[in-house]
Amino acid sequence: PLLRAVIMGPPGSGKGTVSARIIKHFGLKHLSSGDLLRDNMQKKTEVGILAKSYVDQGQLIPDDIMTQLMLNELKSLDRYSWLLDGFPRTVAQAEALDRECHVDTVIDLDVPFETIKCRLTARWIHPASGRVYNLEFSPPKVKGIDDITGEPLVQRDDDKPETVSKRLQAYDAQTKPVLEYYREKGLLKSFSGTETNKIWPHIYAFLQTKLPDVSQKNVATPR
Repeated sequence: PLLRAVIMGPPGSGKGTVSARIIKHFGLKHLSSGDLLRDNMQKKTEVGILAKSYVDQGQLIPDDIMTQLMLNELKSLDRYSWLLDGFPRTVAQAEALDRECHVDTVIDLDVPFETIKCRLTARWIHPASGRVYNLEFSPPKVKGIDDITGEPLVQRDDDKPETVSKRLQAYDAQTKPVLEYYREKGLLKSFSGTETNKIWPHIYAFLQTKLPDVSQKNVATPR
């Protein structure tokens, strides 16, 4: 059976981790709008150049450009189960997707904004190496200093408290209507919690009712 799924969740909700596990266990093709955009911008495709002009001005990429980009890519995946990540972001995008494809389920990571704020603002990086520290889970040995080089750590603009608050507000305003759209269609499945590792078994159990686990047939517990 083919499964066409969408994963939704605010920035910092653990979407990347959960998506990677879904792909590993259930063999879906993962299509991330962010990855696809970056790829097109790097390759300087027509859509990539157009998208970059909006990004450079700090504007959101219009629905029709995002839709064109994603639907073109989906054409090559019509024989596969897939997981969409970062798309659809607006009701217009969801409606355009519906006209081309049948979506079976929408997985919503319902993580409290306070948890996400703590999680994201705890992130500090060593710019030269890209090493990431998290003050809660994996802090540096000395506060504000890279373990290996002894150089100072910095906080990315994206992870500063005021930016995180803005990103979460924007997500809320933009995406709530999309969640409602799928809820009304009976496709929305919300998983609430504050820890990815505790949410994951519930998502795993839900997907097992739809697809076999392809990762390893003999392991009893999903990792």
